[in-house]
Amino acid sequence: MLSGTALSFLLLAAGIAALYAGAELLVAGAGRLALGIGLRAATVGVTVIAFATTAPELFVSTIGALNVSTDIGLGAVVGSNIANIGLVLGAAAVIKPLPIGERVMRRHVPVMVLAAILLVGLGANGRIGRLEGAVFLLVLAGFTAFLMYYVNADPAPVGDELDADDADAGSSVSIRDVALVLGGLVALVVGSRWLVAGGTGLLSALGVSDLVIGLTVLALGTSLPELAASVVGAIRDESAFAVGNVVGSNIYNILAVLGVVALITPIEIEPSTLRFELPIMIAFTVVLVGIMRYRRRITRVDGVLLLAGYAGFIYLLVP
Repeated sequence: MLSGTALSFLLLAAGIAALYAGAELLVAGAGRLALGIGLRAATVGVTVIAFATTAPELFVSTIGALNVSTDIGLGAVVGSNIANIGLVLGAAAVIKPLPIGERVMRRHVPVMVLAAILLVGLGANGRIGRLEGAVFLLVLAGFTAFLMYYVNADPAPVGDELDADDADAGSSVSIRDVALVLGGLVALVVGSRWLVAGGTGLLSALGVSDLVIGLTVLALGTSLPELAASVVGAIRDESAFAVGNVVGSNIYNILAVLGVVALITPIEIEPSTLRFELPIMIAFTVVLVGIMRYRRRITRVDGVLLLAGYAGFIYLLVP
């Protein structure tokens, strides 16, 4: 019979694999369904796919908050946002420098900054209640409406988020696409339970707090879809997708994930989180925006620095 530690490790590995597979199925199915009902590819990439790659954080945070503590949910979101910038964009930029598109800079980056500021501002009193959760979701609804209006009004060709084969294939709704979405959702639910159970069991045995578990193991596990998508985007020379994927994910992590979790159960924020983890998230965001604004590209050197910064964060975080 497996020991408790071995079982926790197996659950952790299986949970990460299930989350990755579930996100892949959900992205493929949701994107094709949205195209089938008439949405443009660019709209799908910015809204449906960006939200779909955030689905692991949503499931892990919600299940963790209900079954363990809200520290799991908060840690997974904050840790994932830091990992998206330091690890995901850092790795993608090391593979190939990433030019920053004007559209991403003007339409998406300001909302990413606004979401981070809202989290710090509304959580400054040590609590994100149902009212704050409703504010997050209202801002998210406004952002989504803004994107759909301006992207559909843009006369430019369909965006780079989906390739031509996907666009051609998305001319009608099929049972296969519905099955992909349902299969992805099932895999996300199951994978979330395994990841939360395995991660908490493994690190709790080492005396690690729920918040640190969320910030490390769960954040890394739920960032796998973004990491895979951005690295593949960099390899395929689709920098707009690689950068937009991270920016959109960071927006949805705060506004959608924490908004939903806070509506279900208020989130308590420890004073140490206000002093360390949230300022680190803001610092990574500010550095990223500075690179984007003044260089209009993320170079390999920037990528190395982002990776080093993320490694330093993990070093300081884990006792």
